[in-house]
Amino acid sequence: MRWILRGLVAAGLTLGVVLPTHQGAGAATTGNPVQLTSGFYVDPNSNPAAWVRNNPNDSRRTAIQNSIATKPMARWFGNWSNPIGTSVGNFVGAADAADKLPVLVAYNIPGRDACGGHSGGGAGTPAAYRAWIHDFAVAIGNRPAVVVIEPDSLGDFNCMNADQIAERNGMLTYAVQQFKDLAPNAWAYLDGGNAGWVAADVMAQRLKGAGLANAHGFALNVSNYYTTAQTLTYGNAVNSHLTTKKPFVVDTSRNGNGTGNDWCNPPGRKLGVPAQTGGGTQQPEMLLWIKVPGDSDGDCGIGAGIPAGTFSPDLAIHLINGN
Repeated sequence: MRWILRGLVAAGLTLGVVLPTHQGAGAATTGNPVQLTSGFYVDPNSNPAAWVRNNPNDSRRTAIQNSIATKPMARWFGNWSNPIGTSVGNFVGAADAADKLPVLVAYNIPGRDACGGHSGGGAGTPAAYRAWIHDFAVAIGNRPAVVVIEPDSLGDFNCMNADQIAERNGMLTYAVQQFKDLAPNAWAYLDGGNAGWVAADVMAQRLKGAGLANAHGFALNVSNYYTTAQTLTYGNAVNSHLTTKKPFVVDTSRNGNGTGNDWCNPPGRKLGVPAQTGGGTQQPEMLLWIKVPGDSDGDCGIGAGIPAGTFSPDLAIHLINGN
């Protein structure tokens, strides 16, 4: 790893927060991935970046390049990421070589997207999931990273029975422990749904049942559209029901115009502010692009016919223009 002495993290990581300097080369790591890097990693192989590279003559290329493909965003890992250790290791390794902070999403829990259905799938069994998430954490190792654990997994309870919920909580608790034990310079966030899904007091109990005590914090608004102000209110309400308050991050990838009438490719949404750090009392720890802008939510809304996770330049342009 490259621990380079710096006064503050790169421009763009600013919500009025000056970050401490790095440790010198060879010094012990601090466990804070923001302090150990010089800004967020821009994935050169994100779906938008790949589309831009492969479509040099498309009239939409410049707008997508400038507004989306050059911005830091998360890489999602699931059962398409085989072998998982190699996929995660390559991604985190490239970010580490650039002295940048990568954002990863673990999205492979059995029974995934139980209520929505568009992104169903996941590992075949709890045992397979435990092996997968173990290899995920091992592949990060000592390198800095941010990991969002299993979007929708705690919001889906209304579509599951008691045995399924207990089984899922066991898997999430195991996942949190793996990152704590095996990736000491990664911050792991359990997904906590969004401001319009589960009541804050209920979500607080669900987070506790899924091992929040051993996670760095929780993530909100993943793949959704609630404004940062609405999500801040919700996050603070969740914290008010926790014995030990936890930091939280907000997905701002598509929340520039707030919510629409649906969660699945609704029209009229807009890009939110790019990734940056925050902090302070009752403020998000980070604003992140967790959902990849332009990736479809599923065969629905203005993305009819586009499978979940597939990049669409038309969806991207809608987000750029806010229509």
